[in-house]
Amino acid sequence: MVTLGADTHKRTHTLVAVDATGRKLAERTVPATSPGHLELLRWAAHWPERSWALEDCRHLSRRLEADLLRAGERVLRVPPKLMAGARRSAREPGKSDPIDALAVARVALREPDLPSACLDGPERELRLLVDHREDLVGERTRAINRLRWHLHELSPGSQPAPRSLDRSHVLAALEQRLATEPGTVARIARELVANIRSLTATISSLEREIGALAERPAPSLLALTGCSPLSAAKIVGETAGSERFRSRAAFARHNGTATLPVWSGNVVRDRLSRGGNRQLNAAIHRIAITQLQRPGPGQTYLAHRRAAGDTQHEEIRALRRRISDEVYRRLRIDELAHQRQLAGPVAAA
Repeated sequence: MVTLGADTHKRTHTLVAVDATGRKLAERTVPATSPGHLELLRWAAHWPERSWALEDCRHLSRRLEADLLRAGERVLRVPPKLMAGARRSAREPGKSDPIDALAVARVALREPDLPSACLDGPERELRLLVDHREDLVGERTRAINRLRWHLHELSPGSQPAPRSLDRSHVLAALEQRLATEPGTVARIARELVANIRSLTATISSLEREIGALAERPAPSLLALTGCSPLSAAKIVGETAGSERFRSRAAFARHNGTATLPVWSGNVVRDRLSRGGNRQLNAAIHRIAITQLQRPGPGQTYLAHRRAAGDTQHEEIRALRRRISDEVYRRLRIDELAHQRQLAGPVAAA
């Protein structure tokens, strides 16, 4: 079996072939284009038994990965953090594309449980839409902050209430007030109001679209107390398929809700983890805070933990981990149901 490790870039991809012992057999650099990918496939045909290992930088490797999968190749994703140790342990010093590609291939040989690549599904579409909405919200926030400074200059003490500049009636009243104001500051303020109105309309439209799309891949997740359509879309997009996690504990480690043990003599306690996917962590935290504000399973569980002697921080950490396990369970239910739906027409045919 030959493993082909790849170091991917915007303009070129460098591949190194190694045997089962990690010995380098050959290397090849091709353009990061479809003809270049075909050239790689012809070059790799020298080894009938082969697998591909790509550094998991999908903004750079997504097109190569998709072309290989469509050609029927087996592709593994190598986390970048695993490459550093493999590169440091190599005999050849320095850092170059061939050295990085060799490190990727050797990590694939060393680690037996690397995730296998698959073609993008609806999860990526949701993630793109959620990320686009967040970018627009950030842009609107910057415009609102600039507008507030200009309004303060024009009329100190008469600014709109906090968190109100995304409401249509407030923006309409501002437009009416600024229409008669002379000067450059008022002109800029009017343009900012128009920009905020346009951004708000686009954001609202995206929220409706995301909510409708999230209902298809995650109906069970949406039924979870405290999980809004935006949180469900964020979880589905960032998880990118729960089957790539071997257990709920692995999912908790990935999203940062698995606590870290801290030993000091005979005293053993848990500490909050600062690692993991922080986007997933934030979505789970929003669900936890919502459950704390409403009567239901969250408050019941916290009362149980409090009776057992946990501190407030320990209670919330335990609730977040419990929600992570429930999110993983519901994601698996939704994905298995979707797979059965896809298999139904095939079996009937």
